[in-house]
Amino acid sequence: MFNCILTALLSFMIAQANPTVLWKAAVNHLQYNSYQLVVTGQVEDGYYVHPMADEYAGLTLELDTADGITALGEPWEEFTPSDYKGETVVTGTYVVRQDLEINSSATVSGTVTWIACSGDMCSMPEDYEFSVAVKPEGSAATQAGGKGIWALILEAILWGFLMLLTPCVFPMVPMTVSFFLKRSGSAAKGRFNALMYGLFIVLIYTVPICLIIGLTWAFGGATVTADIFNWLSTHWLPNILFFIIFMVFAASFFGAFELTLPSKWTNKADSGAEKGGLLGIFFLALTLVLVSFSCTGPIVGTVLIKSTQGEFWAPMVTMLAFSIAFALPFTLLAFFPSILTKLPKSGGWLNSVKVVLGFIEIALGLKFLSVADQTYHWHLLDREVYLAIWIVCFTLLGLYLMGKLRFKYDTHLEYISVGRLVLIIIDFAFVVYMLPGMWGAPLKALSGYLPPIQTQDFVLGRYDTSASSQPATFDATGMVALPHGLTGYDNLDDAIAAAAAEGKMVFVDISGHGCVNCREMEARVWSDPEVLRRLRNDFVIATLYVDDKTSLPKEKWITNDKGKTLKDVGRVNSDLVMKRFGVNSQPNYFILDTAGNTLACPRGYNLDPAAFVQFLDME
Repeated sequence: MFNCILTALLSFMIAQANPTVLWKAAVNHLQYNSYQLVVTGQVEDGYYVHPMADEYAGLTLELDTADGITALGEPWEEFTPSDYKGETVVTGTYVVRQDLEINSSATVSGTVTWIACSGDMCSMPEDYEFSVAVKPEGSAATQAGGKGIWALILEAILWGFLMLLTPCVFPMVPMTVSFFLKRSGSAAKGRFNALMYGLFIVLIYTVPICLIIGLTWAFGGATVTADIFNWLSTHWLPNILFFIIFMVFAASFFGAFELTLPSKWTNKADSGAEKGGLLGIFFLALTLVLVSFSCTGPIVGTVLIKSTQGEFWAPMVTMLAFSIAFALPFTLLAFFPSILTKLPKSGGWLNSVKVVLGFIEIALGLKFLSVADQTYHWHLLDREVYLAIWIVCFTLLGLYLMGKLRFKYDTHLEYISVGRLVLIIIDFAFVVYMLPGMWGAPLKALSGYLPPIQTQDFVLGRYDTSASSQPATFDATGMVALPHGLTGYDNLDDAIAAAAAEGKMVFVDISGHGCVNCREMEARVWSDPEVLRRLRNDFVIATLYVDDKTSLPKEKWITNDKGKTLKDVGRVNSDLVMKRFGVNSQPNYFILDTAGNTLACPRGYNLDPAAFVQFLDME
């Protein structure tokens, strides 16, 4: 008997030469300076581990202290419970998470300690030491949404340059040149004054928005700031207000009325420009900003409103980009006044630029009405209605460029220049491109701006009226229609249960009705045959809309950590994805097993179908 016990003990000790749990550690960036340590273990077959709740034999996670790293709260674990003689134990996949605040480049290191058991026999404690180097995501471009922020910056720069061609900005050019010609002393002083002039223009545009956002963050914290931007992006009130503002701006550009600031503001700024030194240059910059308000105001509003769909840094970065682009031509003219002689004379073409911007304002403004329509399921602006308005709008723009349509301050068009002809060709080519969309063509280039194709009543070749062809709904069935004929569940629990029954994995789609990048992913990546085949055959899809305003029945309300009751689909989903997956942006995708354990780390916005196939295959 003794020999049998000794043999068993020796066998168990030899087995411990290899770890009973295979671990790997990673640190994921959440937002700003918030991170999450994720330590994932795979318990070897034949063993089990006691969870952290077991104060005597449970797993522990100890972090090494390091400058710039602060642990937020206590670590928590994710696993599928198993039972051994009435005790809760862990087999299979074991995930331990710890929220962190990281303010400088550092290395997150620590130790996981556990005791593995096989039957009634348990080993000595085992350790897994990890070390993960982290470089904070400190750049504004990274924190404001990765690839998305560069699109915003490029758009802001283009608007900034275009503003020079508007009728309330272009006439300021001679005043600028005259001002600096009067003050030309030494060449070095002239260059310094020109640089300061450009800097003041940038500061006047950028500092106010930075102060507003900074004060909001300082007194309310990053969470409050993010909540404000989320409210601006998804709630019906600001979106309807933004839509009305865009329509008012468009009417102003068409000549219905003139948007101007009080004359006493511009008069005071102009009189201040007569003062000497830097103060005079500052007031000249202020005069430029105030006088040009009727043209730049709508564009500044466009840039800021669109950038609120990003994160904390997006409005500041885009306004900086806009102001630099707007200030650059004036700075160059202050440097080299002789350039003035090469500029075109003022004339009717300036008003034409303004009218063209009016048509663009109408097209852009519809997006805000569409966001409210999608998040509240009003179905006022479904895809075919949205497209019809765009087609009419850009057709009228083409007719205007041809001189067939005239507004209040337009002059008679005697002939069409080559430049105008190029614009006409581009405009009507765009109209022709949109026309097939009325019969269900995907229009991938516009996928981020159009309502999803599920909202379209008629799609050529689709004659059934089944749930797969209807808009996303949140009813008692728990099913939601998705692009390309896919269907999914509107909640995670039902999706996991269905996956377990069908023997499939769960594809978690964290999405939003107002998410431009989500629509692009669906149109450009999900449509790939290899991606679509895997989504249809290998996965049960759970689509979690974080901005959906559909009210939930009282039994589905939840109370968050702050004691606030969450009563609609979007808030409940937002709370779930932040707690369970550690993300608060869209799109994000996860893969879970049939027990709900995470198999693949989050994948965000990336338009490479081949890379998405690798993600789905977990390669």
